[in-house]
Amino acid sequence: MTSRSQNLAADIFVRSEHNNLGDFSINSHMLGVLLDLDGRSSLAEIARRRGLSLPQIEAIGAKLLSLGLIKHVEKSTSTADVDFFLYLKAQLSQAVGPIAEILIEDAVTDLGHSANNFPVHQVAELVGLLAGEIRREDKAIIFKKNLVNKIREKGY
Repeated sequence: MTSRSQNLAADIFVRSEHNNLGDFSINSHMLGVLLDLDGRSSLAEIARRRGLSLPQIEAIGAKLLSLGLIKHVEKSTSTADVDFFLYLKAQLSQAVGPIAEILIEDAVTDLGHSANNFPVHQVAELVGLLAGEIRREDKAIIFKKNLVNKIREKGY
């Protein structure tokens, strides 16, 4: 289970039905995460919304899973293609310069994925994270506008 728990942050869960709710206790963080599970958001996304670190969310996910309170949702197999990442890099490079590639790698990793296997349902979140790295507001607006158009074009 320890090797699986290292990847829990990228996983998507839903609450499972549990008949013996009085058989254990959970803390407020666990309850909050349990309530936030919607079958679409990864634990990493929930962690960001709740201000939790990745190790915290992974521990909470592992505990909820071991108690049988949550279950995995099959992840979408649709992933962003190379063309999207090339366009993303070109657009971000225009806004921040040569550090764009590093920012993209870091943001993709922070979301619990790799560029080779990045789910399309998190593309907008990736764009939002990267836009936050652009200091000039006018450049951030152009970056977001161009990427929204690309996302629409790709059907993501």
